[in-house]
Amino acid sequence: MVGLLVRTRKDATCDGSDYDARQERTHTSIAEIGLISTGKSGVGSLESFYHTLLPSVFGSFGIVWQKTENGPKVQRVFLPNERTPVEKLIHAEFVDSKPMSCHDISELGERIQSFLKGEPAKFELDIVSLEICSAFQRRVLLAEYGIPRGWISTYGRISKNLGIPNGARAVGRALSRNPFPLIIPCHRAIRSNGELGGFQGGLKMKKALLGYEGVRISDEGKVLTTRIYY
Repeated sequence: MVGLLVRTRKDATCDGSDYDARQERTHTSIAEIGLISTGKSGVGSLESFYHTLLPSVFGSFGIVWQKTENGPKVQRVFLPNERTPVEKLIHAEFVDSKPMSCHDISELGERIQSFLKGEPAKFELDIVSLEICSAFQRRVLLAEYGIPRGWISTYGRISKNLGIPNGARAVGRALSRNPFPLIIPCHRAIRSNGELGGFQGGLKMKKALLGYEGVRISDEGKVLTTRIYY
């Protein structure tokens, strides 16, 4: 039995909507909410990109970053990928990226390594370039960032919390394109029926991360919890 209707933080009402490719298109179009990044930094910028690769229990992950007047800023986190080496993925999107690290990026990498082993880790947003995301995606990512360890939410609840009717699918799209997975914990968003939904690192990693955080998953792959945010 999926415990998705018991004790929640904030509004206990669920509209039943969710991010699912089988749904009909929502009334809120991607063009209307602006999922396309309008930030000055990012792919196509004339500024130099750097990347660092680090091992983890799930395989190698990568951090792409830039130097700024305010210190290093993360442009993208690439999670381990079973089909394509992470370095190849990095160079496909950041063609001229050079291998390099610095103190702050190395420290962030170590926290991500610990997080992937199941250890609690606090990530601050001042190291990421949120400005590369559209205004809508920033709202979604900030809502996701607010979900505490050990809690989950659904795409529909996040949409409702943001005041977007029928926006669950758009929320799911925004999270699927999260440039900063783990730093912004999009693994804590699931479907309203208890199914895990998607994740850039794959369902095996999503299931493991939720398990580390004390969230139970049934043999059928559904989340069993009463700790639901929004």
